[in-house]
Amino acid sequence: MDSEQFERIAQEVLDSLPDMFQQKMENVHIVVEDLPSDETVRKMRLSSQSLLLGLYEGIPLTQRGTFYGTAATLPDKITLYKKNIERVARSETVLREKIREVLIHEIAHYYGMTEEQVRNAGY
Repeated sequence: MDSEQFERIAQEVLDSLPDMFQQKMENVHIVVEDLPSDETVRKMRLSSQSLLLGLYEGIPLTQRGTFYGTAATLPDKITLYKKNIERVARSETVLREKIREVLIHEIAHYYGMTEEQVRNAGY
């Protein structure tokens, strides 16, 4: 699947998420990359770049103080790793489901949930 088609599907999936996931999301940039960089693999202490489907980078809402946004603030970033998601999804239906799962997982981190809390919630 080409990148444009994957991005279109990712946007459709994002737009279809319940309001509770999108209500307070602001200053968040969602990007698609083929694979995690070597630096990301090292930083996350992964044995392989194929293990990461998505990544949230930023300051979770629960950790933002009154200082947040008083100066120029870079957007938080959610990255979807296209090739890794495609590797576990053999059809467009499964691809959409996996993108949805990864987006919800990373959005949960944006809202301040830990990895354990996200996994316990089923994502």
